[in-house]
Amino acid sequence: MLPYEIRAATLGDEEQMLRVARHLNSVNLPHDRDEIHEIVSLSHKSFTGEIKDPRLRQYVFVLVDRAKEHIVGTSMIIAQLGRRGAPYIYFDVLDEERYSATIDRHFHHTLLRIGYSYDGPTEIGGLVIMPEYRRASDRLGTAISYVRFLYLAAHRDLFQQEVLAELMPPLEPDGTSHLWEALGRRFTALSYGEADRLSKKNKEFIKGLFPEGAIHATLMPEDAQKVIGKTGLQTRGVEKLLRRIGFRYAHRVDPFDGGPHYTARMDEISLIADTKRTRADRPFSPTAGDRKGILAIEMPEPPFFRAVLGNLREGPRGVAVDDEAWESLNLHHSSPLIVLPIE
Repeated sequence: MLPYEIRAATLGDEEQMLRVARHLNSVNLPHDRDEIHEIVSLSHKSFTGEIKDPRLRQYVFVLVDRAKEHIVGTSMIIAQLGRRGAPYIYFDVLDEERYSATIDRHFHHTLLRIGYSYDGPTEIGGLVIMPEYRRASDRLGTAISYVRFLYLAAHRDLFQQEVLAELMPPLEPDGTSHLWEALGRRFTALSYGEADRLSKKNKEFIKGLFPEGAIHATLMPEDAQKVIGKTGLQTRGVEKLLRRIGFRYAHRVDPFDGGPHYTARMDEISLIADTKRTRADRPFSPTAGDRKGILAIEMPEPPFFRAVLGNLREGPRGVAVDDEAWESLNLHHSSPLIVLPIE
C-alpha cells in the first residue's frame, strides 16, 4: 500500500485540519475551530450534492499520511466567488502617465480602483502542506495542488469558466499588511485580522466604507506601494507553477493586502486538458521508465473521492496502474478512473 493518499475531507477531520490551518491561517483556511467545522461541513455537503446549487459548493481535499493516519496537507475549490449579497471584491491595478511640458517632468503612477463582480470565477485556494512533508522528491505538494485541477476537469459543468488563484503578498513576520495600514485601516478603523475575518461572513463594510473611484498609490508610504501585486516569499513557488500551467497576472489585487490575482480560463489550463476519464486496465510491476500521475476514483459513500500518486501505462482497455496504486485504490479490471499524468 502507498504511504500517502488524497481524499475528500470528511466529518471528523476537523481537529486535524485545525492543526494544519495553523501553518497558513488564511481567509480560506483560518486557524479557528468553529470556522473549520463549518468548512468541513460545507465540503461534505458539496461532495454529497446536498447543496443543490453547484455555485454554492466548496470542496476540500486532504493529504493523509496513512501510516500515522494524520492529515498533513489541504487544498480546496470554491465553486464560485461573487454572488448576490457576497460579491467578489478586488482592486483593479491601473497605470497612468503624466507629463508637463512646462517643467519637462514625466511621472508614472499606479492607481487602484475598487471593483465588484456578482458572477465571479471559481477559486482554487487553501493550499497548505506541513513543513516536514515538503520534500520535493515525494511530490506531495504537487499532488495536493494538482488534484484540484483533476477534479475541475472531471466536473467542468459544476464550475465557472474563469479560474482564480489569489496569492499571498509580502507580509511582516507578525502578519502586518503595509497596504492595509496605509489604506484599509484608515477607512474602516479595523485591524487587518479583524477585517479579514469579518469579510469571510459579510462584505458589506467594504462596499460601504472603502472609497470609490481611483486611488493614487503614489500618496501612500513606499512600503505600501511596494507590495501591490507582489508575491510573498512563501508563495513564489505557487506563482511559478500557475504561470507554467496557463495562469497570468490579472492586474487585480486583494483589496486588503494587495496580493496578486492570477486567472485562466478552463481551456487555457494545461492540467485540465491533460486530465481524462478512463478505465483501469490491469496492474503491473513498475520500472524506472514509467510515467507518473495522479490516479483518482469516486464513490457514493465517504470519503467520496480518493487519489494517489502512482505509475501508469497506456493499455489496450484503458490505463494500466502499478501494483501498489491498484491495491491502494482497490481497483478492479475496468474500474472507472480519473487520470492526470505529471512530468
